[in-house]
Amino acid sequence: MLGLMQDRPLLISSILDHAARNHGGAKIVSARPDGTLTRHTWPQVAARAAQLAHALTARGVRQGERIATLAWNEHRHLEVYYGVSSMGAVMHTVNPRLFPDQIAYILKDAADTHLFVDPTLLKGAEALADRLPETLRTIVVMGTEAEIPADCPLRGRFEVLAQESLIAGQPEQFDWPELDERSASSLCYTSGTTGEPKGVLYSHRSTVLHGLAVLQKDVFNIGAEDVVMPVVPMFHVNAWGIPYAAGMAGASLVLPGPRLDPASLHRLFEEEGVTFSAGVPTIWTALLQWLRADPARRFARPPKLVVGGTALPAPINAGFLKEYGVHIRHAWGMTETSPLGTANTRKPENAEWDEDRFLDYARKQGRPLFGIELRVRDAEGKPVPQDGVAFGELEVRGPWVAGQYFNRPGDPAFTADGWFRTGDVVTVDALGCIEIVDRAKDVIKSGGEWISSITLENLILGHPAVAQAAVIGIHHSKWDERPLLLVVPKPGTSPTAEDILGYYEGRVAKWWVPDRVEFVDSLPLTATGKLWKADLKHKYKDRSLG
Repeated sequence: MLGLMQDRPLLISSILDHAARNHGGAKIVSARPDGTLTRHTWPQVAARAAQLAHALTARGVRQGERIATLAWNEHRHLEVYYGVSSMGAVMHTVNPRLFPDQIAYILKDAADTHLFVDPTLLKGAEALADRLPETLRTIVVMGTEAEIPADCPLRGRFEVLAQESLIAGQPEQFDWPELDERSASSLCYTSGTTGEPKGVLYSHRSTVLHGLAVLQKDVFNIGAEDVVMPVVPMFHVNAWGIPYAAGMAGASLVLPGPRLDPASLHRLFEEEGVTFSAGVPTIWTALLQWLRADPARRFARPPKLVVGGTALPAPINAGFLKEYGVHIRHAWGMTETSPLGTANTRKPENAEWDEDRFLDYARKQGRPLFGIELRVRDAEGKPVPQDGVAFGELEVRGPWVAGQYFNRPGDPAFTADGWFRTGDVVTVDALGCIEIVDRAKDVIKSGGEWISSITLENLILGHPAVAQAAVIGIHHSKWDERPLLLVVPKPGTSPTAEDILGYYEGRVAKWWVPDRVEFVDSLPLTATGKLWKADLKHKYKDRSLG
């Protein structure tokens, strides 16, 4: 027997309609590169998203077609988020911090037909002109015609339009199609730490369910009275679902644009009354240092903060709480998990712990949200005990977890019985709280972004003076981790550090280049002849690169 309830699809368009219909008083504030602010409301965002959908429909954009963005957190990007997905096309966010070859690969793999580019990123797009895919026919600059240089070299190969011109005169209402809720809504690629980037194709259903999940009290705890500022980029796993969750709650949004320095962020916190924000550890560490530099710098209303990625050092968490009254909540997730999978909040079992004891515990990544299942298995595939000591690889499944990669069927990251292998090595304690203790692929996390040690090693082995090389992550006070390169020179050669590091120029993004190179006589190897990274990490565990 089936239930007798109405069957309505879970669609992103319903979020936009809800916010516009019921929360017209909320504000959408967008910061421009020069520090000026633009102000809109949810009804205005809905109207402009509808205009965009009409314009794209008139240009022949069909359901399932991929529309890419190279953009920061600002209102035009938000309009693309909602307009593209709601009309049935796929909104594809591209990380502008990736190396140009990776961006070109991603655009080609996705077969995007339109690319929306923030004016501040136009030079980067121009540099990619000869590597952009044949499917791409139009570049849309996210601004006015005045923001497109007259000599823009992209004009010779592509149609180049301004977003304001594109939507001008279009109707402000759109009859959003009633899509299958499992239809693709957005596409985001991993950072390609173990090879080429891999696409994760989200659905309307997964996005709506994820948004509902993160609104919970023990996760983001967002309501209609909140003023929400996603510092995490909108090109990074859909800004952790915040643009959708805020619309569901009817909350106000503050979009900080490209300027994420502490002074700019603090200004927005204070002037706009931000009550909730989320970002990587690098952002909050820099903000605390800036606050401490001047006793007059305070929060009129201490916001709630969420940190994701690597663990926020306990002294930073304690400093925010004890000196400024700011509570920071730790969460964990991945591109493949939409991204939120766990959050660390109190349970009845630790509700009575004093502040210091819980601050130490807060370094852990947390317990699963409703809808997410975790299992941790050792090298033999057996479950590890929940004792907070034994460790194994974390696997997850749930309605907002990827089932396979875009254009990559049969990837070994997905098990035969339906779980996603995260590659993270964790412990799990008696309260079900996980803590990441290592990364199976030895990737390095710097400022919330992944760096592949394997890629750096393989590249430097092409240097004529390098016999062996290893790259490991070393503690850094600002970036959490930075790469250290260890090199065994070839006999008869005497390379310098400048010579070695200079070899990476033009081959990887600048922020991937190791901070330091050290020359050694040998590197430890396992019995099978592989680099013994565990031994190196232990040897250098007390080192710091800044």
